[in-house]
Amino acid sequence: MSRAPHRCWIEVSRRQIACNFRAVRELVGTGVELAPVVKADAYRHGAVEVSRILAAEGTRWLAVSNVEEGVALRQAGATARILIMADVLPFELDALLACQLTPVIHSLGHLRELDEASGRPLSNPRKTELAARPFALHYHLKIDSGLGRLGTQSSAATIASAVEGCRHAKLEGLMTHFASAADYTKSQTDEQIRYFNMISDGLRERGIDPPYRHLSGTIPIAYGRRDAWRNMVRPGHAIYGYVSPTRGEHAPPSQLTVAPALQWRTAILDIKHVERGARIGYGGTFQAKQPMRIGVLAAGYADGIPHSLSNKGHVIAAEKLVPIVGAISMDLTTIDLTSVPQLGPGDAVTLLGREGEASQDAQQMARAAGSISYSLLCGISARVHRVYLD
Repeated sequence: MSRAPHRCWIEVSRRQIACNFRAVRELVGTGVELAPVVKADAYRHGAVEVSRILAAEGTRWLAVSNVEEGVALRQAGATARILIMADVLPFELDALLACQLTPVIHSLGHLRELDEASGRPLSNPRKTELAARPFALHYHLKIDSGLGRLGTQSSAATIASAVEGCRHAKLEGLMTHFASAADYTKSQTDEQIRYFNMISDGLRERGIDPPYRHLSGTIPIAYGRRDAWRNMVRPGHAIYGYVSPTRGEHAPPSQLTVAPALQWRTAILDIKHVERGARIGYGGTFQAKQPMRIGVLAAGYADGIPHSLSNKGHVIAAEKLVPIVGAISMDLTTIDLTSVPQLGPGDAVTLLGREGEASQDAQQMARAAGSISYSLLCGISARVHRVYLD
Protein backbone atom coordinates (compact mmCIF):
# COMPACT_ATOMS: atom_id res chain seq x y z
CA MET A 1 0.00 0.00 0.00
CA SER A 2 1.40 3.42 -0.94
CA ARG A 3 0.23 6.97 -0.37
CA ALA A 4 -0.37 9.14 -3.41
CA PRO A 5 2.00 12.12 -3.89
CA HIS A 6 -0.24 13.59 -6.63
CA ARG A 7 -3.85 13.30 -7.78
CA CYS A 8 -2.83 11.54 -10.99
CA TRP A 9 0.69 10.95 -12.26
CA ILE A 10 2.96 8.90 -14.46
CA GLU A 11 6.35 7.55 -13.46
CA VAL A 12 8.87 7.26 -16.29
CA SER A 13 11.99 5.13 -15.85
CA ARG A 14 15.04 6.76 -17.39
CA ARG A 15 16.90 3.47 -17.06
CA GLN A 16 14.23 1.57 -19.00
CA ILE A 17 14.19 4.11 -21.84
CA ALA A 18 17.95 3.70 -22.13
CA CYS A 19 17.70 -0.11 -21.97
CA ASN A 20 15.08 -0.17 -24.72
CA PHE A 21 17.24 2.03 -26.95
CA ARG A 22 20.24 -0.24 -26.37
CA ALA A 23 18.14 -3.30 -27.23
CA VAL A 24 17.20 -1.81 -30.59
CA ARG A 25 20.76 -0.72 -31.29
CA GLU A 26 22.11 -4.16 -30.46
CA LEU A 27 19.56 -5.87 -32.73
CA VAL A 28 20.15 -3.74 -35.83
CA GLY A 29 23.91 -3.45 -35.41
CA THR A 30 26.37 -0.61 -35.72
CA GLY A 31 25.89 -0.23 -39.47
CA VAL A 32 22.31 1.03 -39.06
CA GLU A 33 21.62 4.56 -37.80
CA LEU A 34 18.83 4.97 -35.23
CA ALA A 35 16.38 7.87 -35.42
CA PRO A 36 14.23 7.36 -32.29
CA VAL A 37 10.74 8.80 -32.65
CA VAL A 38 9.91 11.33 -29.93
CA LYS A 39 6.83 12.89 -31.52
CA ALA A 40 3.62 13.49 -29.54
CA ASP A 41 5.73 14.42 -26.51
CA ALA A 42 7.54 11.09 -26.80
CA TYR A 43 4.25 9.21 -26.66
CA ARG A 44 3.54 11.21 -23.48
CA HIS A 45 6.75 10.12 -21.80
CA GLY A 46 8.12 13.66 -22.17
CA ALA A 47 10.04 14.53 -25.34
CA VAL A 48 12.61 16.80 -23.73
CA GLU A 49 13.64 14.35 -21.02
CA VAL A 50 13.49 11.32 -23.31
CA SER A 51 15.64 13.14 -25.87
CA ARG A 52 18.22 13.87 -23.16
CA ILE A 53 18.29 10.20 -22.20
CA LEU A 54 18.73 9.16 -25.82
CA ALA A 55 21.44 11.77 -26.39
CA ALA A 56 23.33 10.35 -23.42
CA GLU A 57 23.04 6.94 -25.11
CA GLY A 58 24.64 8.35 -28.25
CA THR A 59 21.76 8.90 -30.64
CA ARG A 60 22.65 11.26 -33.46
CA TRP A 61 19.08 11.63 -34.74
CA LEU A 62 15.63 12.29 -33.33
CA ALA A 63 12.38 12.12 -35.27
CA VAL A 64 9.32 14.29 -34.59
CA SER A 65 6.10 15.07 -36.39
CA ASN A 66 6.24 18.81 -36.96
CA VAL A 67 8.35 21.94 -36.76
CA GLU A 68 6.86 23.04 -33.45
CA GLU A 69 8.04 19.83 -31.82
CA GLY A 70 11.50 20.27 -33.32
CA VAL A 71 11.78 23.89 -32.16
CA ALA A 72 10.82 22.86 -28.61
CA LEU A 73 13.67 20.34 -28.55
CA ARG A 74 16.14 22.89 -29.89
CA GLN A 75 15.04 25.40 -27.26
CA ALA A 76 15.62 22.73 -24.62
CA GLY A 77 19.17 22.25 -25.85
CA ALA A 78 18.92 19.24 -28.16
CA THR A 79 21.89 19.14 -30.56
CA ALA A 80 21.05 15.93 -32.44
CA ARG A 81 19.77 16.05 -36.00
CA ILE A 82 15.99 16.40 -35.88
CA LEU A 83 13.89 14.88 -38.66
CA ILE A 84 10.50 16.54 -39.28
CA MET A 85 8.34 13.73 -40.66
CA ALA A 86 4.90 15.26 -41.33
CA ASP A 87 5.78 18.01 -43.79
CA VAL A 88 6.35 21.73 -43.31
CA LEU A 89 3.77 24.48 -43.79
CA PRO A 90 4.86 27.79 -45.38
CA PHE A 91 4.67 29.77 -42.14
CA GLU A 92 7.04 27.27 -40.48
CA LEU A 93 9.90 27.64 -42.95
CA ASP A 94 11.80 30.34 -41.05
CA ALA A 95 11.75 28.32 -37.83
CA LEU A 96 12.79 25.18 -39.72
CA LEU A 97 15.80 26.95 -41.18
CA ALA A 98 16.77 28.87 -38.06
CA CYS A 99 16.71 25.74 -35.91
CA GLN A 100 18.52 23.64 -38.49
CA LEU A 101 15.79 21.03 -38.63
CA THR A 102 15.75 18.40 -41.36
CA PRO A 103 12.45 18.23 -43.25
CA VAL A 104 10.86 15.24 -44.90
CA ILE A 105 9.50 16.44 -48.26
CA HIS A 106 6.38 14.73 -49.59
CA SER A 107 5.81 16.42 -52.94
CA LEU A 108 8.02 17.85 -55.61
CA GLY A 109 6.06 21.10 -55.44
CA HIS A 110 7.02 21.46 -51.79
CA LEU A 111 10.61 20.69 -52.73
CA ARG A 112 10.68 23.74 -55.04
CA GLU A 113 9.25 25.91 -52.25
CA LEU A 114 11.83 24.63 -49.78
CA ASP A 115 14.69 25.24 -52.19
CA GLU A 116 13.57 28.81 -52.80
CA ALA A 117 13.09 29.49 -49.07
CA SER A 118 16.50 28.08 -48.13
CA GLY A 119 18.16 30.48 -50.52
CA ARG A 120 16.77 33.69 -49.01
CA PRO A 121 17.32 35.46 -45.66
CA LEU A 122 15.03 34.71 -42.74
CA SER A 123 12.01 37.00 -42.71
CA ASN A 124 12.01 37.30 -38.90
CA PRO A 125 15.46 36.32 -37.68
CA ARG A 126 15.20 37.83 -34.19
CA LYS A 127 12.15 35.75 -33.40
CA THR A 128 13.25 32.43 -34.82
CA GLU A 129 17.03 32.31 -35.03
CA LEU A 130 17.99 29.66 -32.50
CA ALA A 131 20.97 28.33 -34.42
CA ALA A 132 23.64 29.97 -36.51
CA ARG A 133 23.19 30.41 -40.25
CA PRO A 134 24.07 29.83 -42.97
CA PHE A 135 24.09 26.04 -43.18
CA ALA A 136 23.53 23.51 -45.94
CA LEU A 137 19.86 22.53 -45.86
CA HIS A 138 19.43 18.80 -46.26
CA TYR A 139 16.09 17.07 -46.70
CA HIS A 140 14.70 13.56 -46.89
CA LEU A 141 12.22 12.66 -49.61
CA LYS A 142 9.30 10.40 -48.80
CA ILE A 143 8.06 7.91 -51.36
CA ASP A 144 4.41 6.88 -51.14
CA SER A 145 4.94 3.18 -51.74
CA GLY A 146 1.40 2.17 -50.83
CA LEU A 147 0.25 3.75 -47.57
CA GLY A 148 -1.71 6.35 -49.49
CA ARG A 149 -0.99 9.29 -47.21
CA LEU A 150 1.96 11.66 -47.51
CA GLY A 151 4.71 11.01 -50.05
CA THR A 152 5.40 11.50 -53.73
CA GLN A 153 4.19 9.00 -56.30
CA SER A 154 6.28 10.52 -59.07
CA SER A 155 8.55 8.40 -61.24
CA ALA A 156 12.29 8.15 -60.64
CA ALA A 157 12.94 10.28 -63.72
CA THR A 158 10.61 13.04 -62.52
CA ILE A 159 12.09 12.95 -59.03
CA ALA A 160 15.62 13.09 -60.42
CA SER A 161 14.79 16.15 -62.48
CA ALA A 162 13.36 17.94 -59.43
CA VAL A 163 16.31 17.01 -57.22
CA GLU A 164 18.83 18.14 -59.80
CA GLY A 165 16.93 21.40 -60.23
CA CYS A 166 17.49 22.47 -56.63
CA ARG A 167 20.14 25.12 -56.09
CA HIS A 168 20.24 25.14 -52.29
CA ALA A 169 18.46 22.14 -50.73
CA LYS A 170 20.33 18.83 -50.84
CA LEU A 171 18.79 15.35 -50.86
CA GLU A 172 20.13 13.44 -47.86
CA GLY A 173 17.65 10.60 -47.42
CA LEU A 174 15.00 8.53 -49.13
CA MET A 175 12.23 7.02 -47.01
CA THR A 176 8.83 5.38 -47.00
CA HIS A 177 6.26 4.21 -44.43
CA PHE A 178 4.68 0.77 -44.27
CA ALA A 179 0.93 0.31 -44.08
CA SER A 180 0.63 -3.28 -42.79
CA ALA A 181 4.01 -4.25 -41.38
CA ALA A 182 2.51 -6.50 -38.68
CA ASP A 183 0.17 -8.34 -41.04
CA TYR A 184 1.91 -11.41 -42.44
CA THR A 185 -1.30 -12.57 -44.13
CA LYS A 186 -0.80 -9.86 -46.77
CA SER A 187 1.91 -9.20 -49.34
CA GLN A 188 1.57 -5.41 -49.00
CA THR A 189 4.86 -4.87 -47.16
CA ASP A 190 6.81 -6.86 -49.75
CA GLU A 191 5.08 -4.88 -52.49
CA GLN A 192 6.01 -1.61 -50.81
CA ILE A 193 9.65 -2.70 -50.50
CA ARG A 194 9.73 -3.60 -54.20
CA TYR A 195 8.25 -0.24 -55.18
CA PHE A 196 10.72 1.64 -52.97
CA ASN A 197 13.60 -0.35 -54.49
CA MET A 198 12.40 0.49 -58.00
CA ILE A 199 12.43 4.23 -57.27
CA SER A 200 15.70 4.03 -55.35
CA ASP A 201 17.42 2.06 -58.11
CA GLY A 202 16.04 4.42 -60.74
CA LEU A 203 17.52 7.39 -58.92
CA ARG A 204 20.86 5.65 -58.49
CA GLU A 205 20.99 4.97 -62.23
CA ARG A 206 20.61 8.72 -62.71
CA GLY A 207 23.47 9.47 -60.36
CA ILE A 208 21.36 10.29 -57.28
CA ASP A 209 22.45 8.22 -54.31
CA PRO A 210 21.50 9.84 -50.98
CA PRO A 211 23.44 8.66 -47.89
CA TYR A 212 20.36 7.49 -45.97
CA ARG A 213 17.55 5.12 -46.86
CA HIS A 214 14.93 4.20 -44.23
CA LEU A 215 11.68 2.27 -44.33
CA SER A 216 11.28 0.70 -40.91
CA GLY A 217 9.68 1.54 -37.60
CA THR A 218 9.45 -0.78 -34.62
CA ILE A 219 7.63 -3.72 -36.21
CA PRO A 220 10.03 -4.50 -39.09
CA ILE A 221 12.89 -4.06 -36.62
CA ALA A 222 11.46 -6.38 -33.99
CA TYR A 223 10.42 -9.14 -36.39
CA GLY A 224 13.69 -9.16 -38.29
CA ARG A 225 12.61 -7.86 -41.68
CA ARG A 226 16.20 -6.98 -42.48
CA ASP A 227 15.58 -6.14 -46.13
CA ALA A 228 13.63 -3.12 -44.86
CA TRP A 229 16.22 -1.80 -42.40
CA ARG A 230 18.73 -0.31 -44.86
CA ASN A 231 21.09 2.08 -43.06
CA MET A 232 18.56 3.92 -40.86
CA VAL A 233 15.52 2.86 -38.82
CA ARG A 234 12.91 4.86 -36.92
CA PRO A 235 12.03 3.01 -33.67
CA GLY A 236 9.12 4.58 -31.84
CA HIS A 237 6.94 2.18 -29.85
CA ALA A 238 9.96 0.04 -28.92
CA ILE A 239 11.72 2.95 -27.21
CA TYR A 240 8.80 3.10 -24.77
CA GLY A 241 8.70 -0.64 -24.25
CA TYR A 242 6.17 -2.02 -26.70
CA VAL A 243 6.15 -4.26 -29.77
CA SER A 244 2.79 -4.78 -31.45
CA PRO A 245 1.71 -8.38 -32.11
CA THR A 246 1.67 -9.78 -35.63
CA ARG A 247 -1.10 -11.41 -37.66
CA GLY A 248 -0.66 -14.60 -39.61
CA GLU A 249 0.35 -18.16 -38.70
CA HIS A 250 3.66 -17.82 -40.53
CA ALA A 251 4.72 -14.63 -38.77
CA PRO A 252 8.19 -14.86 -37.19
CA PRO A 253 8.76 -14.42 -33.45
CA SER A 254 9.92 -11.07 -32.14
CA GLN A 255 13.69 -10.73 -31.85
CA LEU A 256 13.47 -7.62 -29.66
CA THR A 257 13.13 -7.61 -25.87
CA VAL A 258 11.91 -4.32 -24.40
CA ALA A 259 9.79 -3.36 -21.39
CA PRO A 260 7.37 -0.51 -20.66
CA ALA A 261 9.07 2.57 -19.25
CA LEU A 262 5.91 4.20 -17.89
CA GLN A 263 3.65 3.52 -14.93
CA TRP A 264 0.40 5.46 -14.54
CA ARG A 265 -1.10 5.90 -11.08
CA THR A 266 -3.84 7.86 -9.37
CA ALA A 267 -5.20 8.58 -5.90
CA ILE A 268 -8.35 7.38 -4.17
CA LEU A 269 -10.42 10.44 -3.31
CA ASP A 270 -13.20 8.82 -1.35
CA ILE A 271 -14.80 5.55 -0.32
CA LYS A 272 -18.54 4.95 -0.72
CA HIS A 273 -20.45 2.10 0.92
CA VAL A 274 -23.48 1.23 -1.22
CA GLU A 275 -26.34 -1.19 -0.71
CA ARG A 276 -27.63 -3.86 -3.04
CA GLY A 277 -29.51 -2.27 -5.94
CA ALA A 278 -27.64 1.08 -5.77
CA ARG A 279 -26.75 2.65 -9.09
CA ILE A 280 -23.29 4.09 -9.74
CA GLY A 281 -22.31 6.99 -12.00
CA TYR A 282 -23.84 8.85 -14.92
CA GLY A 283 -26.76 7.06 -16.49
CA GLY A 284 -26.90 4.51 -13.68
CA THR A 285 -25.25 1.98 -15.98
CA PHE A 286 -23.99 -0.12 -13.06
CA GLN A 287 -26.26 -1.53 -10.38
CA ALA A 288 -24.82 -3.23 -7.31
CA LYS A 289 -25.84 -6.88 -6.94
CA GLN A 290 -24.77 -6.88 -3.30
CA PRO A 291 -23.44 -4.37 -0.76
CA MET A 292 -20.21 -2.92 -2.14
CA ARG A 293 -17.30 -0.72 -1.19
CA ILE A 294 -16.70 1.78 -4.01
CA GLY A 295 -13.49 3.76 -4.50
CA VAL A 296 -13.65 7.12 -6.28
CA LEU A 297 -10.44 7.82 -8.22
CA ALA A 298 -8.97 11.23 -9.02
CA ALA A 299 -8.79 10.53 -12.77
CA GLY A 300 -11.22 10.28 -15.65
CA TYR A 301 -11.38 10.62 -19.39
CA ALA A 302 -9.90 14.14 -19.22
CA ASP A 303 -6.78 12.46 -17.86
CA GLY A 304 -6.79 9.88 -20.63
CA ILE A 305 -8.71 6.90 -19.22
CA PRO A 306 -10.80 5.74 -22.20
CA HIS A 307 -14.52 6.23 -21.62
CA SER A 308 -15.07 2.90 -23.36
CA LEU A 309 -13.61 1.16 -20.28
CA SER A 310 -16.76 2.03 -18.34
CA ASN A 311 -18.02 -1.17 -16.67
CA LYS A 312 -15.35 -3.32 -18.30
CA GLY A 313 -11.88 -1.98 -17.49
CA HIS A 314 -9.67 -2.77 -14.51
CA VAL A 315 -7.11 -1.06 -12.30
CA ILE A 316 -4.62 -2.53 -9.84
CA ALA A 317 -5.39 -1.94 -6.16
CA ALA A 318 -3.29 -3.46 -3.38
CA GLU A 319 -1.77 -5.93 -5.86
CA LYS A 320 -5.17 -7.07 -7.18
CA LEU A 321 -6.97 -6.36 -10.43
CA VAL A 322 -10.29 -4.75 -9.50
CA PRO A 323 -13.08 -3.72 -11.91
CA ILE A 324 -14.15 -0.27 -13.02
CA VAL A 325 -17.85 0.09 -12.21
CA GLY A 326 -20.16 2.69 -13.70
CA ALA A 327 -19.46 5.25 -16.40
CA ILE A 328 -16.05 6.89 -16.43
CA SER A 329 -16.58 10.63 -16.09
CA MET A 330 -14.39 13.57 -17.00
CA ASP A 331 -12.45 13.77 -13.74
CA LEU A 332 -13.47 10.67 -11.76
CA THR A 333 -13.59 6.91 -12.10
CA THR A 334 -15.31 4.50 -9.72
CA ILE A 335 -13.91 1.07 -8.89
CA ASP A 336 -14.97 -1.89 -6.78
CA LEU A 337 -12.79 -2.01 -3.66
CA THR A 338 -14.87 -4.56 -1.81
CA SER A 339 -12.03 -7.09 -1.96
CA VAL A 340 -9.36 -4.66 -0.71
CA PRO A 341 -10.74 -3.07 2.48
CA GLN A 342 -7.29 -1.88 3.54
CA LEU A 343 -7.25 0.94 0.96
CA GLY A 344 -8.76 4.32 1.69
CA PRO A 345 -8.67 7.99 0.69
CA GLY A 346 -5.16 9.18 -0.19
CA ASP A 347 -3.91 5.73 -1.17
CA ALA A 348 -2.65 5.06 -4.68
CA VAL A 349 -3.87 2.61 -7.30
CA THR A 350 -2.19 1.69 -10.58
CA LEU A 351 -3.74 2.22 -14.00
CA LEU A 352 -0.72 1.02 -16.00
CA GLY A 353 2.15 -0.87 -14.44
CA ARG A 354 2.74 -3.57 -11.88
CA GLU A 355 1.98 -4.20 -8.21
CA GLY A 356 3.30 -7.53 -6.98
CA GLU A 357 2.04 -10.23 -9.37
CA ALA A 358 -0.70 -8.03 -10.83
CA SER A 359 0.13 -6.07 -13.96
CA GLN A 360 -1.54 -4.17 -16.77
CA ASP A 361 0.23 -2.60 -19.73
CA ALA A 362 -0.97 -0.25 -22.44
CA GLN A 363 -1.67 -3.06 -24.89
CA GLN A 364 -3.89 -4.88 -22.42
CA MET A 365 -5.81 -1.74 -21.46
CA ALA A 366 -6.14 -0.71 -25.09
CA ARG A 367 -7.56 -4.09 -26.11
CA ALA A 368 -10.18 -3.82 -23.38
CA ALA A 369 -11.03 -0.32 -24.62
CA GLY A 370 -11.26 -1.40 -28.26
CA SER A 371 -8.29 0.78 -29.14
CA ILE A 372 -4.52 0.50 -29.70
CA SER A 373 -1.65 1.08 -27.31
CA TYR A 374 -0.31 4.03 -29.35
CA SER A 375 -3.59 5.87 -28.89
CA LEU A 376 -3.80 5.02 -25.22
CA LEU A 377 -0.32 6.31 -24.41
CA CYS A 378 -0.68 9.45 -26.51
CA GLY A 379 -4.07 10.06 -24.90
CA ILE A 380 -2.61 10.53 -21.42
CA SER A 381 -3.47 14.15 -20.68
CA ALA A 382 -0.95 16.95 -20.25
CA ARG A 383 -2.52 17.63 -16.85
CA VAL A 384 -1.27 14.29 -15.55
CA HIS A 385 1.82 14.99 -13.44
CA ARG A 386 5.09 13.50 -14.72
CA VAL A 387 7.77 12.01 -12.44
CA TYR A 388 11.12 10.70 -13.69
CA LEU A 389 12.84 7.84 -11.93
CA ASP A 390 16.48 6.82 -12.37
